[in-house]
Amino acid sequence: MGDVAQDETSFYSNAEGYWRDVSPTVDGMLGGYGSISNIDINGSKAFLHKFLGEGDGKTGTGCALDCGAGIGRITKRLLLPLFHTVDLVDVTQEFLDKAKTYLEEDSKRVGNYFCSGLQDFVPESGRYDVIWIQWVIGHLTDEHLVDFLRRCQEALRPNGLIIIKDNMSYEGVVPDEVDSSVCRELPIVRSLVSRAGLRIIHEEQQMDFPKEIYQVHTLALR
Repeated sequence: MGDVAQDETSFYSNAEGYWRDVSPTVDGMLGGYGSISNIDINGSKAFLHKFLGEGDGKTGTGCALDCGAGIGRITKRLLLPLFHTVDLVDVTQEFLDKAKTYLEEDSKRVGNYFCSGLQDFVPESGRYDVIWIQWVIGHLTDEHLVDFLRRCQEALRPNGLIIIKDNMSYEGVVPDEVDSSVCRELPIVRSLVSRAGLRIIHEEQQMDFPKEIYQVHTLALR
């Protein structure tokens, strides 16, 4: 067991070390693929709009949580235009400090900046309409991802949504030694979601990304 615990500790500390050295810019957040930011945001906006609004089963627009928020790229372009209040959580304090200026005027609608790894983060119960988890599940072990999703479920308001948008491998689990993460295939992600007691209510592949990067899928969970 010692080895597993040790491996897990280094899995997280190596990732923290990697992100500490990344520049607090959009390009840094996207691993040099800053050019895909517009396509990404537009795809996410179209996806989210299916659920927001008035009426039965629609998701409210009071408060959203941006998980692995970095400098607030998604908060700025996707969440703040749609939600009244947004909270950010990220493991790197420098990114959160940068977010305060990057978000400009709109930063006054940020509720909280939480500096924490998601494996340790406990979102406030019943606070969020949408919890947005993008390009960060690979930094969690299977167990921690399942536990985090369970905590997220507790943190939702009525008709709230958890949204995962992430790289999916073509087969199995592919480790990335550089940033100390893993990329899982879609069936594995689906099974972890169901282990957390959540169901997928909608799923889409993000189109128009460069051919050489992983396929990216967006999953809405309740």
